[in-house]
Amino acid sequence: MRLIFMGTPDFAVPALHALMAAGHEIVAVYTQPPRPAGRGKAVRRSPVHEAAEAAGIDIRTPARVRKDVAEHEAFAALNADAAVVAAYGLILPKAMLDAPRLGCLNIHASLLPRWRGASPIQSSIVAGDSQSGVSIMQMDEGLDTGAVLLEEATPISASDTASTLHDRLSEIGGRLIVRALQEQPVAVPQSEEGVTYAHMLKREDGRIDWSRSCEDIDHQIRGLTPWPGAFTTLDDVVLKIGAATPVPEQSGSEVGTAIDHALTIACGTGALRIERIQKPGRSMMNASDFVRGQAVPKGTRLG
Repeated sequence: MRLIFMGTPDFAVPALHALMAAGHEIVAVYTQPPRPAGRGKAVRRSPVHEAAEAAGIDIRTPARVRKDVAEHEAFAALNADAAVVAAYGLILPKAMLDAPRLGCLNIHASLLPRWRGASPIQSSIVAGDSQSGVSIMQMDEGLDTGAVLLEEATPISASDTASTLHDRLSEIGGRLIVRALQEQPVAVPQSEEGVTYAHMLKREDGRIDWSRSCEDIDHQIRGLTPWPGAFTTLDDVVLKIGAATPVPEQSGSEVGTAIDHALTIACGTGALRIERIQKPGRSMMNASDFVRGQAVPKGTRLG
C-alpha cells in the first residue's frame, strides 16, 4: 500500500520499520519538528525523523496542522491508501482523517476503551492493572474513541516499569499494524463501559504520598520510571526513587519514617524497602551505597 506514517518518539520506530519490511511504500513521514532537548538544550530531531532519514523517506515537520488548509491539501495530494499514526503528538482535523482511502489508523498503547489519552503505558502500571496491550484503531475526531480493528494483550509483571512495558508494546504495535493492513478486519465500536483517561503527566505526579499502601507506591515508582520519576524528600533535598520492594507484612511504625537503617520506609499499609535512589545531580545508585555515604537512621522522616 501507499502509506503516510505519522509518529515522533521511540515508541513509533518499530512500526515504521515493520511497515517497510512488509513491503509497503511509505510516501511521507510526518513527525514533530526538531526541538531543544537535554541539559544543553541542543536542537534534536525526533527518533522517527532519524529513522525516516536513514531510510531515505520524505520527511515533513509541520508545527501545527489543525487549521492549515495548505497542509491539508498537501496531505491529500499524497494519494495514500492509509495513514498510520503512532504517538504523533498533533490532533488531526477531519480533512486529514478522511483524506486517505482507508482513513487513518492509530497504534494506541492500551486495550481500549481503558486508558484513552496521553499516558496509557504509565497509567496502566500506576493503577495496578494486570495487563496492557495495543489497539489498532480507526481514527475519528474524538480522543481515542474510534472503532478497534485489532487488539493484543500482554501481562504486566511485578518487575515491569514504564520503560520495559513501552518497549514490549512498541514491538507489538509494529506487528499488529502490519496484520491490520493485510487482513483489513471489520472495525468494532468501543464499549461505552470501562472508559478511563490517562492524563498528560507532570513532574508533581511523581511525589510519593507515604500514607498510601506499599503496593500503590511501588506501582507509582515503576509506572513513572524513567519519567517523570517518583520522588520524596530528606531534609528538603529531593530524592528520586528508581526501584523498591513492597513489604506488606511490615506495620506499626509512623508513616513516612525509616523502620531500620537500610531505607525501609513505613507506608499507610506495610512498608517499602528502597532499592535504588538518586541525589540531585548524581546518578542512580543502590540504596546500600547511599546509606554508606549518608546515614538514614531508624526514625528518620521522609517528606
